[in-house]
Amino acid sequence: MPLYKRSLSLAGHRTSISLEPEFWAELDRLAILQGRSLASLVGAIDAAREDEPLASSVRVWILQALRHEIDDA
Repeated sequence: MPLYKRSLSLAGHRTSISLEPEFWAELDRLAILQGRSLASLVGAIDAAREDEPLASSVRVWILQALRHEIDDA
């Protein structure tokens, strides 16, 4: 499965993240549901991570958000 790279500004610097299209689609959807920009959401994930790579942290955050949606259904 191909990875797609997007560039964002986080905490005043540019960075790129490579994710599978399905993860980008979910991240976009979740940002809209939360009423925030993609950069704002990824910035919050970035600020909360420790030594994990950003792309991995984003994938785990998406998984946790989807689990939360299922639990609330």
